[in-house]
Amino acid sequence: LYSGRKYVSGNQGGHCKIMAYFDCRKVITTGNLTQWPKDDQPEVLLVGRSNTGKSSLINTLTNRKNLAYVGKTPGKTRLLNFYEMSDGFRLVDSPGYGYAENDRKRLNDFSTLMEDYLDQRKGCKGILLLVDCRREMREDEDLIIKLAKHYQLPFLIVLTKIDKVNLNQAKMIPDKISNQTGIKAGRIILTSSETKFGIDNLISRITSLVNN
Repeated sequence: LYSGRKYVSGNQGGHCKIMAYFDCRKVITTGNLTQWPKDDQPEVLLVGRSNTGKSSLINTLTNRKNLAYVGKTPGKTRLLNFYEMSDGFRLVDSPGYGYAENDRKRLNDFSTLMEDYLDQRKGCKGILLLVDCRREMREDEDLIIKLAKHYQLPFLIVLTKIDKVNLNQAKMIPDKISNQTGIKAGRIILTSSETKFGIDNLISRITSLVNN
C-alpha cells in the first residue's frame, strides 16, 4: 500500500528527510449509517476528546492544510467523516467527545454511534485513540479501549501536541501511561502536528494496521 503516497521533502527535528504522506482523494461526510460507504474497504477509526488535535493530525498525515476543518468550538463536529486514501483505505474521523461533561444525552449518542460503527464496519482494521499529552487518561478513554478489546480490534494510543511540553518529559509519558493502564508502551506513539515529530512512525503503524 505505497502506490498512492505523496513523497515530500521536509524538515523534521532540524533534519531534512523525505516523508511519504497519505494521499486523500475523497471525503465523505455522513449523518447516519444509511449514508456510510457500502463496502468492506479497510478503515482505521480515529477517536479522541474534543480539542485533542484530530483534525490537525489528519491534515498532517495527508500534508494538506485544510482537508479536515480545525474548529475553534470544541465538539462542533457530530458526524463521521470518511477520508478515502489513494492507498486503498479510509481514515474515519469520529466526533470529539468530552465537550459537554454533564450532557449525558450527547455522551450516550456518541457511545451509540461508536457501537453502530463497530458493529457495521467489517473493514475496520483498528482504532487510533488520540490523547493530548498534557492531559490524564480518563474514563472516556477507558471506554474506547474496552470497545476495542470487545470487538477484538488492535488499537494505538496517539499522544498529540508533544511540542507543547519538554521533549525529555514527553518521552516519559508512554511508560507512565503503561504503568497506569497495563497497556504496552509500544502501543503508545508520541506525535506533533506542528513539528511533525513521530508522524513517519504513525504512518508506518497505520499502514501495518491496514495490511493486517
